[in-house]
Amino acid sequence: MPHLFIFGLGYSASRIAALARGHGWAVSATGSAGDVAFDDAAAVGAALARASHVLSSVPPADGKDPVLARYGDLPRAWLGYLSSTGVYGDAGGAWVDEASPTGTGRRSARALADENWLARGAHVFRLPGIYGPGRSAFERIAAGKAHRIALPEQVFSRVHVEDIASAVITAMERNAPPGAYNLADDLPASQNAVIDHACALMGVDPPPLQTLEEANLSPMALGFYAENRRVANGKARRVLGWRPRYPTYREGLLSCLLPPAAP
Repeated sequence: MPHLFIFGLGYSASRIAALARGHGWAVSATGSAGDVAFDDAAAVGAALARASHVLSSVPPADGKDPVLARYGDLPRAWLGYLSSTGVYGDAGGAWVDEASPTGTGRRSARALADENWLARGAHVFRLPGIYGPGRSAFERIAAGKAHRIALPEQVFSRVHVEDIASAVITAMERNAPPGAYNLADDLPASQNAVIDHACALMGVDPPPLQTLEEANLSPMALGFYAENRRVANGKARRVLGWRPRYPTYREGLLSCLLPPAAP
């Protein structure tokens, strides 16, 4: 039986774990929902020794990758890392793919971690805005935290959490070649379009259109609007044979209103 060990059982990795178990895999993980304490070197070492596949979803902290800093001598197993399309920086709304330059954006620590995992022969999955059940525009609207910003040329890419899981499992089961893979849906769109559509599905009025100054956003949210790019998913389609179940935010948002799909 293949055994997947996950560093950091967060939102996306939990869905990957559930899908892997549904495919008959054994799964163990660190994180609050996991069964292994990250700082327990003996337990982590034992789990790594059993693992045929190792995946990290732990983001950089204090400029370093915590997993590589603590457990950099990883076993000769299939390696995966959940990275970010933020490594591409601002593209002025242009398309980026896996051959585009990295390391020029605001996420320099993430770009370095991305590079270090690639150097170890990992499968690096670069993710744009992640959404899904319990973490979508609906929750922001209901909490009064949704914004529509007057930036007509601004576009973003996004990906449904279930599509992340299906791509990662496909890469593991098909023994895909290592390297970087962008996982994004087929329709980059403005945040305003997503909020408008979500409000229509909820039957509520959209929030007012504001300037960045009027919205009084947090530094993190301002950083989100400081970059503008479209993320191409062609390599994942060609090499993995992957197709997003939710090719646009429209199908993805509708799914968030329905009961969760079985793994």
